[in-house]
Amino acid sequence: MIGILGFGRFGKLMTRYLAADFGVKVYNRSDKAEEIIAGGAEPASLEVVCSQRVVIVAVPISMFGRTLALMAPLLPADSLVVDVCSVKEYPVRLMKDILPPSVSILATHPMFGPDSAAESLRGRKIVLCAERIKGAAMDKIKTYLTSKGLEVIETTAEAHDRQIAISLALTHFIGRSLSAFGARPLDVDTEGYRRLLHVLGVVENDTWQLFKDMNTYNAYAAESRTRFMAAAQKIHQRLSQKE
Repeated sequence: MIGILGFGRFGKLMTRYLAADFGVKVYNRSDKAEEIIAGGAEPASLEVVCSQRVVIVAVPISMFGRTLALMAPLLPADSLVVDVCSVKEYPVRLMKDILPPSVSILATHPMFGPDSAAESLRGRKIVLCAERIKGAAMDKIKTYLTSKGLEVIETTAEAHDRQIAISLALTHFIGRSLSAFGARPLDVDTEGYRRLLHVLGVVENDTWQLFKDMNTYNAYAAESRTRFMAAAQKIHQRLSQKE
C-alpha cells in the first residue's frame, strides 16, 4: 500500500499510474475525494496516509518543510518517504533534519509531467538519489520503474541541482520570458520559432508557484539565469556595434 500526500497536477498523474499496480491512499488539504476515487485511489486522512509503508510527498517545495513536520510523528519506524521535488538538495536536507532516523529516504525527480506523460511513461526519465535506503529496497524500486519503461538515472542531490538549474529552471525562464514578450503563432514562421512556442506552451501549463520554487530553492538557478542574460546582452551589444 502506498500513501500520497498532495493531489495537484503531478499527484493526480502519479496516482493514476501507481493505482494500476498498488493500493493507493491519498490525502489532500482540500476535498478532492471524487477526483481521487476517479483516479483509482482511496481518499484518506493524513494519519492514515502516513501509516503506509511507502509515503510519497507531492506538495509544492515551499510547503515541503511544514508537511514533513506534520508527517514525522505519524510515520512507522520502517517506512520509506519519497519526494518528487524538482530540486533535490533542499528537500534532502529537510528530510534528514525532520524525519526520524528510522525512516528511509529516497529523493526522486520524475523528469516528466501531466503533459509529457499523459499517455505513457515509456521513454521518460526519473532521477533517483539514494540518501537513506537499503540496497535491496532500492533495487526493487529500480526494477519496478524500469518495468514501466522509465530510464532511471542515479546521481547525487548536488549533481542533480547543478544540471537542472540549466535543463529545467533556465528552460522555464526562457519560456516565461517568451510569454512576457508576447510570442504567438505567426503565418510566416520557421521550425526554430515553432520549437520556441512549444517551450512556451509547456511552461505555461505549469503554475507560477512551481516556477518560483524551482528557482528559489535551487542554489544554482540564479547563477544560470545571470550567465544566460549576460550572454544575451553581449550578443545584443555586438549586433548594435557599427562595423
